[in-house]
Amino acid sequence: MPVKQPAPGDLEPIETASRDEIAALQLKRLQWSLQHAYANVPHYRKAFDAKGVRPSDCQSLADLAKFPFTSKHDLRENYPFGMFAVPREQVVRVHASSGTTGKPTVVGYTRNDIDNWADLVARSIRASGGRPGDILHVAYGYGLFTGGLGAHYGGERLGCTVIPMSGGQTEKQVQLITDFRPDIIMVTPSYMQVIVEEMQRQGLDPRASSLKVGIFGAEPWTEAMRHDIEVRAGLDAVDIYGLSEVMGPGVANECIEAKDGPVIWEDHFYPEIIDPETGEVLPDGEEGELVFTTLTKEALPVIRYRTRDLTRLLPPTARSMRRMGKIVGRSDDMLIIRGVNVFPTQIEELVLQHGALSGQYQMVVTRSGALDELQVLVELLPHHASAQRDGIAHELQHRIKTLIGVSTTVSVGAPDSIERTLVGKARRVIDKRPK
Repeated sequence: MPVKQPAPGDLEPIETASRDEIAALQLKRLQWSLQHAYANVPHYRKAFDAKGVRPSDCQSLADLAKFPFTSKHDLRENYPFGMFAVPREQVVRVHASSGTTGKPTVVGYTRNDIDNWADLVARSIRASGGRPGDILHVAYGYGLFTGGLGAHYGGERLGCTVIPMSGGQTEKQVQLITDFRPDIIMVTPSYMQVIVEEMQRQGLDPRASSLKVGIFGAEPWTEAMRHDIEVRAGLDAVDIYGLSEVMGPGVANECIEAKDGPVIWEDHFYPEIIDPETGEVLPDGEEGELVFTTLTKEALPVIRYRTRDLTRLLPPTARSMRRMGKIVGRSDDMLIIRGVNVFPTQIEELVLQHGALSGQYQMVVTRSGALDELQVLVELLPHHASAQRDGIAHELQHRIKTLIGVSTTVSVGAPDSIERTLVGKARRVIDKRPK
C-alpha cells in the first residue's frame, strides 16, 4: 500500500548527518556518560575499578570494549534506586520492568530524560509516517510498563491527537477505532492480531478501518507476522524497538519508506553486537547479542547493557544511522530441546506460513525422564474451522523437524482456542520442566 515519503523539512539534521559527524558526537557524549556513571554510581565505580579502567581511557569509540558489561542482574542487585546517578529528588518519574522472576528492574528519569524520550518517540512516529494532526490510538499498557506513557508523550510531542486507550477491553478498542477513526495505532503485534479478530467477529472488515499505520513493538515478531497483519488489517506495519532499562520505546524505529529494520537513534544510544558466550565485539553484519550504552541519560546511565536480544547491525539506508535486523530470539529465552536451539520466532514463522492457521501459538515444554518434550499448540482460522486437523498437524510437525531440526508434537485446536493476551506481551512459551 502507498506510504508517506518524508519531506526534507520533516527530518532533524542528525538524521541526515555524515557518519563522521555522528561518530564525533557519539564519542563526546560517550566520554560524558562514562564519567557521569563512574562519578555518581557506586556500582560503576566498583565495576570500572575491578576491570582496571577509567573514563579517561575512552579515547575512541572502539575503546568502549575495555569497559565492563551491565546486566539485568546488576540492576536487580541495586534495587530499587542504587543505580541512579542523580539525587532521588531530581528523578521526576520511575518505571519498572514487568519481569516474571525476581525483583523488577527500576528505571528513573530526570526532566531532561523525559524530554529526550518524548523527542525520540516523536521522531520514531514521524519515521513511521505519522505527522502533526494525526490521531494516534495507544493500546500499549499504561503504568509502570514504559510502552503506554512512552508512546503517549511522543505522540503529543509530535502534535498528534492521542487516544490513551491502554491494553485490554478489546470490544471497546474496536468501538473507539470505529468511532474516532485514528490514523495510527501503537500496540504489541500479538494484540493487534486480537483486535483484528475482534473486528472480524463483529462483522467488520479490518481493511476498511481508518488505520493506515501500525507501530508494533515490545515483543519479537517476524516478517511473516508483518505480512499477516498488513494483509488482514490493510495498513503499514512498522517496527519500533526499545527496552525500559535503556529508555523505553523509541530506542530504534523503522522508516515507513523502507521497512528494512529499525534505525537505531545513534545520537543517544551506542550499539554493539557481541558474541553472547565470549563477550567479544563482532563486526557489523554478524549476528550476536545486542548491547547498548546510553549517551545522554542523566538519572540512569547504562554502560554496555546486555539486552539478550539476538540480532545484527546493518548499514544505513533511509537515515544516516545504522539499522538493526529483526530480533531472531533472545540469548536467555532460547530453548534447548535435545541439543537443538529453538526460538519461538522460528515456530511463529512456520505457523504463519500455513494458510489455515491463525498467528496464535504456544510452545509447551515438558520433561519425560531425562528427555525434554516440545508440544506446539496452534489453532485454525475461523474460515478453515472444518479443515482436517490431523493432516495439518502432521504437515507442521514435519516442517518443524525438517527446517528447525527438533521433534515436536503438534496439536491443532479450534478457532480461538489459544489464550489471548489482552495486555502486554503474548505468552508464547510454557515451560513445565522441573526447576
